[in-house]
Amino acid sequence: MDFNNYIRDIQNFPTKGVTFKDITPLLQDKLAFKEAASALLKMVRNQPIDKVIGMESRGFFYGPLLASALNAGFVPVRKTGKLPAAKIAQAYNLEYGTDILEIHEDSIENGERVLIHDDVLATGGTAAAVCELVKKLGGEIVQCNFLIELEFLRGREKLNGYAVSSLLRY
Repeated sequence: MDFNNYIRDIQNFPTKGVTFKDITPLLQDKLAFKEAASALLKMVRNQPIDKVIGMESRGFFYGPLLASALNAGFVPVRKTGKLPAAKIAQAYNLEYGTDILEIHEDSIENGERVLIHDDVLATGGTAAAVCELVKKLGGEIVQCNFLIELEFLRGREKLNGYAVSSLLRY
C-alpha cells in the first residue's frame, strides 16, 4: 500500500513557512490505518520490548496499538502540566519553537527495553528529549520508530546513533 496517498500537505501550519504533513486521511481510512500499524510493527523486527513510549499527541495514535501487539506497556510522554503523578521533565527545541516534555518517574524501570514512537521525525528535538528522559530513568532505547521522517531537517542526527526507522520519508 502506498501510504503517501494518505498524507496531505497543509501549507503555513502551524506557522508561516512550515508545510505540515497531515496524517488524518491515513487515520480516517480503516484499511490504511490498519496497514500502517502493521508496517510500523514490522519495523521493530520481533525485538523484545517492555515499554512503548508515545509522544503527545500524535504518538498516541499508534503507540498503544504497537504496545498491545508487542505485549508491552504504553507510556505517554506529555507536555508540561498534563501528568498527575511525580514526574521528570526535559526541555527541547523544535522547528518552530521550544517546549517541555514530562514522563512519570515510575513509568520505566531500570533496564527495561523501550520503543519510542511518534508520528513525525522533523528536527529531532522531541525524540532526543524523550531519549534523555528514558536514559534518566535507566531504560534501554531499542529503537525510535516514526510514521514520517522529514529527511531534509536531519533530525536523525540528533538521536545519537539510536536505531531509527521511518515508514515514509520526505
